Amino acid sequence: MSRAATTQRKIVVTVIAWIIALAIFFPILWTILTSFKTEGDAIAIPPKFLNFTWTLENYITVQERSDYFHHFMNSVVISLGSTLLALVVAIPAAWSMAFVPGKRTKDILMWMLSTKMMPAVGVLIPIYLIFRDWGLLDSRTGLIIVLMLINLPIVVWMLYTYFKEIPGEILEAARMDGASLGKEILYVLTPMAVPGIASTLLLNIILAWNEAFWTLNLTTSNAAPLSTFIASYSSPEGLFYAKLSAASTMAIAPILILGWFSQKQLVRGLTFGAVK
Repeated sequence: MSRAATTQRKIVVTVIAWIIALAIFFPILWTILTSFKTEGDAIAIPPKFLNFTWTLENYITVQERSDYFHHFMNSVVISLGSTLLALVVAIPAAWSMAFVPGKRTKDILMWMLSTKMMPAVGVLIPIYLIFRDWGLLDSRTGLIIVLMLINLPIVVWMLYTYFKEIPGEILEAARMDGASLGKEILYVLTPMAVPGIASTLLLNIILAWNEAFWTLNLTTSNAAPLSTFIASYSSPEGLFYAKLSAASTMAIAPILILGWFSQKQLVRGLTFGAVK
C-alpha cells in the first residue's frame, strides 16, 4: 500500500471515529445545554442549540428542592461498598477458576454470565419480600448486597481473564517458599494483577453508580442514590425537562470526572495481558 493510500485511510478512519464519538457524546452535551435553559426553551420547536437565554435557575431550584449531598453520599457509599464486597468475593473465586480449574469451570463461568441475561423484574418480587422481612428495604446495606450480586458475574469474568495471563509458576514458587493460600493471593497474585483489578473496580463503580432499576424499587428516601434523585423530577403533571436535565447533569458529573481522570488506568487494565 502506497504512502498516499495509507494517509487517506488514516484520515477516513479518524473522521469515522470522530463521527461516532460525537454521536455518543451528543446526548450528554444536549442534557448539559438543556440544564441551562428555561422550561420554555427546553421544549421549543425547533430546538434551540445555543440561541437561548442561559440561566442557573434550574440548578438553584434543584438544590432548594432536594438534598443533593444526601443522594450523592448514598451513591458513593453504595457504589464503593458493593464494589469492594464484590472484589472480596470475586478474587478468590477467579483465582480458583484460573489456577485450579475443574471439569465444570467453563460451565460455571457461562452459567454465571447467563444470569445477566435474565430480566431483573423476574426476581424483583422475591427479593423485595426477602428485603422487607429482613428489614433491608430503603437501606444502604440492602443496596450494597443486591448491587454486589448483580455485578458479581462480570467482576469474576474480568478477574478470571486477567489472572489467566499470570504465569502459574510464580504462584508455585511462592508455595514452595512456604506462602499460605491467603498470602499467595494477597501478596503475590493481587500486586501482579493491579491493572486488571483497578479496571474491574472502576467498571463496577460505574455500573453501580448508574443502576436505576433496583434503586428505584428498593429505596424511597433514606438510602436513595442519585438515580432516584433524577427520577424525582418526573411527575404526573409531566416532565420538567430543564430541571430534569439539571438533576441529571449533577448526577452524572462525578462519574464523568472519575472516568476522565482514570481513563488511562481503565484502558491499561482492559488491555492487560493482551500482548505478551
